[in-house]
Amino acid sequence: MPIFDLTHSIHAGMPVYPGTEPPQFLNAFTVEKDGFAEKRITLFSHTGTHMDVPAHMIEGGATLDQLPADRFCGKAFVLDVQSVNSRTIDRAKLEAHKDLVSKVDFVLLRSGWSDLWQDEGYFKGYPVLTAKAAEWLGGFDLKGIGVDMISVDEEGSADFPIHQILLRQKILIIENLTNLSALPPGIFNFWCLPMKIEDGDGAPVRAVAVVA
Repeated sequence: MPIFDLTHSIHAGMPVYPGTEPPQFLNAFTVEKDGFAEKRITLFSHTGTHMDVPAHMIEGGATLDQLPADRFCGKAFVLDVQSVNSRTIDRAKLEAHKDLVSKVDFVLLRSGWSDLWQDEGYFKGYPVLTAKAAEWLGGFDLKGIGVDMISVDEEGSADFPIHQILLRQKILIIENLTNLSALPPGIFNFWCLPMKIEDGDGAPVRAVAVVA
């Protein structure tokens, strides 16, 4: 049963959303000095491969600790959008995969942008869903949408319209996925488990695909 890791490693100096700071690591205890190792880690809640929950953008929206664990796993498939010739992924592109969308809990959009991780180009020019496409996805019983990009909204967005549409429909958002190109066609099991943070608006996840 192959397991594919879809997660970027968290480390000092890693790419982070513009305006936030990279994580910081302090060796609070060491084996040599204390007999055990433990790090003090400081990081923003939307660092690396991470999940956005409704509380991230919606006043009074569900927080991480309010969501049951079964919201973070289910059936998924990869929808390849690398052929998109514009900055937007329209409804028509999604409708061609309506049958698969109706059978899964998560749709993972593969743009190929994860190939630019650690490059300045990662932060700009990536394709995003149109409002109508995001609303169309809300018509299905989806748990989440995943992307191999820094955001589901365009860089520099001030009102985050796609975040707003998806999160208001209680669709979780997983950003900064990687390794989607390694997955075979068809449906597989997907897990993206965040830390259970009280009042949490989001958290890093270990995202994996399990192919039967």
